[in-house]
Amino acid sequence: MIADLHIHSRYSRATSQDMIIPKIAEYARMKGIGMVGTGDFTHPEWLKELKKYLQFVDGVYEYQDIKFVLTAEVSNIYTKKGKLRRIHNIIFAPDFEHVEKINNYLGRYGKLEADGRPMLSLDTYEMFRALLDISPDVFLVPSHIWTPWFSLFGANSGFDSIEECFADLQDKFFAVETGLSSDPPMNWRLSILDNYTLVSNSDAHSPARLGREVNVFKDKLNYFQLRDVLKNGDREQFLYTIEFYPQEGKYHFDGHRKCGVRLSPKEARFNNNLCPVCSRNLTIGVLHRVETLSDREEGFTPENPIPFKNLIPLEEIIAEGMGVGRDTVGVKNEYRRLCGIFGNEFEILLNTPIDDLKNSTQEKIAIGVERARRGDVIINPGFDGEFGEIRLFEGEKAAEPQLGLF
Repeated sequence: MIADLHIHSRYSRATSQDMIIPKIAEYARMKGIGMVGTGDFTHPEWLKELKKYLQFVDGVYEYQDIKFVLTAEVSNIYTKKGKLRRIHNIIFAPDFEHVEKINNYLGRYGKLEADGRPMLSLDTYEMFRALLDISPDVFLVPSHIWTPWFSLFGANSGFDSIEECFADLQDKFFAVETGLSSDPPMNWRLSILDNYTLVSNSDAHSPARLGREVNVFKDKLNYFQLRDVLKNGDREQFLYTIEFYPQEGKYHFDGHRKCGVRLSPKEARFNNNLCPVCSRNLTIGVLHRVETLSDREEGFTPENPIPFKNLIPLEEIIAEGMGVGRDTVGVKNEYRRLCGIFGNEFEILLNTPIDDLKNSTQEKIAIGVERARRGDVIINPGFDGEFGEIRLFEGEKAAEPQLGLF
């Protein structure tokens, strides 16, 4: 079972109006995703839609053949010990009864109807303690833990350690989300993270972006089984994660977007973390932050980690193979046609014989899939809110950057 546990609804800022349950399920099916986080259960209008579409079957919600887990990402912004703290957290709930209790509590600290990802003037520690009081069946996962502005370890988030945020509750949660700009090897460099299961999700704001990162499990799971697999770091059940190339994430390198400056951590340190064009502070990226906080050398691998695979979304491969933009009609039509022939996107990316692809589409697209599988890619890292560029063919610039709805 492939699971994408962090997405947003049409009620979140900068999100496609197509992020509704029927359309999410349609794209999940095309991609080969069997379980999706609902996102945004704190928003009253989205909660009405969830109750309309989802049916509770054997410990998990379903729409047609897709399983849904009730989730919401919240933005905690508060001052503690004289320092501004900013962090995003994903809350998981087993059923609508628990969601109502959670929303009643969170509504005291922010306007839940204002955004699908509400801003709360609420200490994460206090929130987590209250969630545990509501029910031990509720669990929390810190979101994209390295992004600069709102995360557990971000350069501008106000935290330098898990203890600083969660204090004596740090052993009460059991998973963290790596985010698009980091991958497992980067997270393995912090020994403290050995205590937590690393999960990877798309944070999709449009249906086409579902599945950019996912978690792959041996069996179909319900809510409680999912919780227990993550809690126990069950390597028999949790087979691997599928990762964006972290360099494609929009905060991998340091930089200053206004001046078009992209720097490696070494180059940024040489410039005293200042933009060489305008002398303003650089946005310190994920790789720099990992190097600052890590207590292990690059390349360290813990004993028996959950494996991972780097892949490139099929639409990006098709677009580069055809020499057009990703969001063009031709790419979308070819994507749907190939998913119809071979079952779904992940089946194509992971398992379909390349010769079969060559017999069914343009040869360059098939070669692109082959190169993506073996990691034969050309990389320009993302920085300061700009997505990076991952190319499969030398000397050919991508038709357009991956901006827009993310």
